Amino acid sequence: MPLDIPPPTAFEALTAPVTILVGHFGSGKTEIALNLAFGWRERGERVTVVDLDVVKPYFRVRLLREEMEDRGIMLVAPKDDRLYADLPIVVPEVRGAIGRAMAGDGRAIVDVGGADVGSRVLGSVPGLGDPAKADVLFVVNGNRPFAETPEAVVAMLREVERASKLAVTGLVANTHLMHETTPATVEAGLGLAGAVAASTGLPVRFWAMLAGPAASAGRVGAAGGLPFLPLVRRLTTPLEPRPHGTRRRSSVV
Repeated sequence: MPLDIPPPTAFEALTAPVTILVGHFGSGKTEIALNLAFGWRERGERVTVVDLDVVKPYFRVRLLREEMEDRGIMLVAPKDDRLYADLPIVVPEVRGAIGRAMAGDGRAIVDVGGADVGSRVLGSVPGLGDPAKADVLFVVNGNRPFAETPEAVVAMLREVERASKLAVTGLVANTHLMHETTPATVEAGLGLAGAVAASTGLPVRFWAMLAGPAASAGRVGAAGGLPFLPLVRRLTTPLEPRPHGTRRRSSVV
């Protein structure tokens, strides 16, 4: 692909109405889910985000409830005093939201907790086994513990499949170092995802990294024509500055 022609985007590459994100703890699933949601909404899609992270209470899509409501994105998560509860709550609206998307009523993005522990919850949601209706994407981030080698990533991928009773349909290359990302970082991450793809036969559906570093490292992705998702960091800790134009998230204490 010529370097002056931008690569396709993740929004063009993902055609199934339901996108499910699984992977190691801290691999970036939640940020990817939020960026897909806001990006599809900006493109005029009706979007529902389903928070199925029942493992980790600190960085979950539900923390951006107000921002999503402002943009017209529907959030399916526990309500009221249970919104920030450190409890494994799965609300009954989950099945309805996913079912509507499968029936052609908008898109649903499902953010799942880390590793096989977080993926078990998917077994309680029927109808996710059709790859034409539901993409199960494993996020590959070589900068996370126990994810540094293809063998380690494949081992976790198989554990997720066993726990969820679903087959992974594709990979996401999400290896970066935030604002310290270099082209070498991207190359290593794409190499890791490529090795996992070669071992499993699964395609790398897109690669992702922060929009700023991506501008200088983007040639790496464009050279292979791999679809790209530029990330805007939306989740921060309470002590970090919020991205420009967004409000500070609600307190969890």
